[in-house]
Amino acid sequence: MSNAKGAGLSNIIAGSTAISTVGVEGEGLNYRGYSIADLASKASFEEVAYLLFEGELPSKTELAILHELLAEKRNLPKELKNILEHIPKYAHPMDVLRTGTSALGCLEPEQDSTDQKDIAIRLLAIYPAMLLYWYHFHFSGRRIETNTEEKSIAGHFLALLKGHKPDELEVKVMDSSLTLYAEHEYNASTFAARVSASTLSDFYSAITTAIGTLRGPLHGGANEEAMLLIQDFSSVEEVEPKLKKRLANKEKIMGFGHRVYAKGDPRSPIIKEWSLQLAAQSNDTQIFPISEAIETMMWDTKKLFPNLDFYSASTYYFMNIPLALYTPIFVCSRITGWAAHIFEQRANNTLIRPSAYYIGPGARRFLALEKR
Repeated sequence: MSNAKGAGLSNIIAGSTAISTVGVEGEGLNYRGYSIADLASKASFEEVAYLLFEGELPSKTELAILHELLAEKRNLPKELKNILEHIPKYAHPMDVLRTGTSALGCLEPEQDSTDQKDIAIRLLAIYPAMLLYWYHFHFSGRRIETNTEEKSIAGHFLALLKGHKPDELEVKVMDSSLTLYAEHEYNASTFAARVSASTLSDFYSAITTAIGTLRGPLHGGANEEAMLLIQDFSSVEEVEPKLKKRLANKEKIMGFGHRVYAKGDPRSPIIKEWSLQLAAQSNDTQIFPISEAIETMMWDTKKLFPNLDFYSASTYYFMNIPLALYTPIFVCSRITGWAAHIFEQRANNTLIRPSAYYIGPGARRFLALEKR
């Protein structure tokens, strides 16, 4: 199957979108025409969420209204808290968000498509609490309050995680990280959400489909694997011999290269700069230098550049975020892109049903059971 024409839908145009452009001429990423560099440095994540939902950047009044809505919709229903408490400690946090989304769809079902934007805002607001209520209940033994005084989603997430007012630099970094992960055109999880939406299924089902798709290690989870790789080296000097051995064994080095970028991931330099600033604040003399040594060697030996996931790993590490929460943060961000694509799919819907190239046997004569 790997040799079939269009395997994995590679280089196949599967639809049209006005939401983002990815890898045009081998590089670049734009949301609604705005470059990722401008958005990550000049806009808040809430502004980006509004842009993805509405197609335009918000005015001060529109942004204030969105902040109010997000603050109002942070609380977890008591029935959902009960469900989260019964999801076992050993469950993968991505399964927690997948199950929590499905449960919320039962508790607060979509009546018709006029509810879709309210549901998108509700999920954007509730995901930090959904994830961290479960996390603290099982790992800290506490039922946390899901309201904080933090205005931003980034600050709210960190306050829930840490139990106190978060560091100002960390809030800025998290806010930028959420923007960087927010949208990426027809990636696997977004396409899965659009396929689900194209059947006229409900909004929660489409998002649950997306989370299930992101859970796979070939799509999400690369930042977790990148951190495990970095932690495998105790010094910069160890990088060359140990990484050479991995490469000789044909091990996949997560966090490098990208299917849609030929010249480099435009998000990587942005997150690398944030990682550098956090390293300086943390007085780090190991994790960041090791990361750079890995980056250098991967380019020198394989001509592979780091993608967003590689330096996201050390960035989250410096903020003391547990490894298992790295990919769920992706969900807290990408709900914005997923929602925008569901809106777009519904606005001009056609059932997505591709064809396949058959590679099985030709016509065969059926033999009765007693003659086989």
